[in-house]
Amino acid sequence: MQSDVVRVEEAMTRLDCSRRKAYEVLKCLNDELRAKGFITISGRVPRSYFEKKCRIGVGACGQDTGK
Repeated sequence: MQSDVVRVEEAMTRLDCSRRKAYEVLKCLNDELRAKGFITISGRVPRSYFEKKCRIGVGACGQDTGK
């Protein structure tokens, strides 16, 4: 069964990046959620939010990479 949250190990695999970069992405996403008034837990992001924000052609935290 798949968890409702994405943790750093899965973020590393799905984004094909280092552990440090995966933590940066999760922190950025959590910062966005916190600014919207949500309660967050470090190192975990709701799967639906992660998948929405980290789609192909878009870099960390929704920044366009020009692809």
